[in-house]
Amino acid sequence: MREREFWQLLEEVFGRVYGRSLSHDQRLAALDSMTVVEALNQGVEPRVVWNVLCDQMDIPDSRRWGKDHNAPPLPAV
Repeated sequence: MREREFWQLLEEVFGRVYGRSLSHDQRLAALDSMTVVEALNQGVEPRVVWNVLCDQMDIPDSRRWGKDHNAPPLPAV
């Protein structure tokens, strides 16, 4: 997953305003309590960040890849 795809999915799954708010405010326990933005800036793979965020927000696999994406989930590290 490219970072551009990450941001597209974030907007599609969470909505533009809420998704952007989550990316700055939501602390990801599985990633040393970094925010989405911090994790991406630290070089964490966007797909890992996406799965961690979706897991933490209880987004099921059936919804997390949006309507145009068929990527299988990757376990968070």
